[in-house]
Amino acid sequence: MEAMEAIKIDSNDDFPWNLGIFDAHCHPTDTMSSVSAVSKMNARALTIMATRAEDQNLVDEVGSNLGINSADYQTWNENSKIIPSFGWHPWFSYQLFDDTMYKRKSKLDDNEKVQHYQSVLTPKPKNKAFLLALPDPRPLSAFMQETKDRLNRHPLALVGEIGLDKSFRLPDTWIQEEHHDRNESLTPGGREGRRLSPYHVDMDHQRRVLKAQLHLAGELRRAVSVHGVQAHGIIFDTLQETWSGYENIVLSKRERRRQQAPGDAHMEGEDGNEKQIDKLSKPFPPRVCMHSYSGPVEAIKQYLHPAVPAEVYFSFSTVVNFSTTGRSKSEDVVKALPDDRILVESDIHMAGEKMDHLLEDIVRKICAIKEWELTRGVQQLRENYLRFALGNSQE
Repeated sequence: MEAMEAIKIDSNDDFPWNLGIFDAHCHPTDTMSSVSAVSKMNARALTIMATRAEDQNLVDEVGSNLGINSADYQTWNENSKIIPSFGWHPWFSYQLFDDTMYKRKSKLDDNEKVQHYQSVLTPKPKNKAFLLALPDPRPLSAFMQETKDRLNRHPLALVGEIGLDKSFRLPDTWIQEEHHDRNESLTPGGREGRRLSPYHVDMDHQRRVLKAQLHLAGELRRAVSVHGVQAHGIIFDTLQETWSGYENIVLSKRERRRQQAPGDAHMEGEDGNEKQIDKLSKPFPPRVCMHSYSGPVEAIKQYLHPAVPAEVYFSFSTVVNFSTTGRSKSEDVVKALPDDRILVESDIHMAGEKMDHLLEDIVRKICAIKEWELTRGVQQLRENYLRFALGNSQE
């Protein structure tokens, strides 16, 4: 796609909702009472993430009631505004156990539950009462089969929210007073203001859960939404492991000319790389969104290397990337990114006017940073989202 002309945005322009604004990552099922507002929103579509045991069925339900069933976005209306996304967030990865280590058991007894949590939490917890108060862990293989079934029921669904997080610490267990005072409108399972314990989830365990979901996305050829905090290098290494052996062949100009012959089994992409026309399953997802990307600008080069066989996008939200006054390092990342690899998101837990407001805010911010005229910028972001979420003819 041709680069857009550099025209500075006029913040007084009417916002072109009619051209299509797409939220690449949000969590309205954390406040189910807000979901009824989705059909009244200005946004054309919301990509709703599942994260843990308590919200998988909720995302499934909302996707069934308001889901988008056609890849032609011109046919979407107020009753088809949701693309569901099914995945297990790294914050809750400790709640899954590798059942191959427990003779394929579907449920652990108390001793095994303690053993599991002591093996995946760091530092190793010694307080067994704390561990027994945690949710009963679920077998990883069972969750993966449930996720596969959900993805098959929703042919346009994504895999997410998945990823790695080095900074996350488990919240303390509920005390009686807190439990009585909790906001009943919120879907259970989140932190909800509880104090944090000293325990992190072991990175090897997080990677095991992440890779299982990446492989499933590759098998079903679905895009993924990836969470990464203080783990950008490990995330890239993990993704790289999944596509090892499938890298694009980067040809010289002379080699490309030789390959341009009748009957060639490959098609040359616009960037000069060899792209196989192949719809068969692979062990890596075809498209990746680095959600609310907070990594350094230097790291984007490895994701955009011509040998990488997946299309990698980077999404940005006001609440994560531009939540403070003054200059954000995300501005440098946005400036450095190709026009066609940028997405926008709200990343909030309630549908409605606030979500629309945050989407308009981040679109205007991106257009200002990229020096895009507003209408043309919205068109670019629309094309980026449709290509990320729905794929293309070469997929």
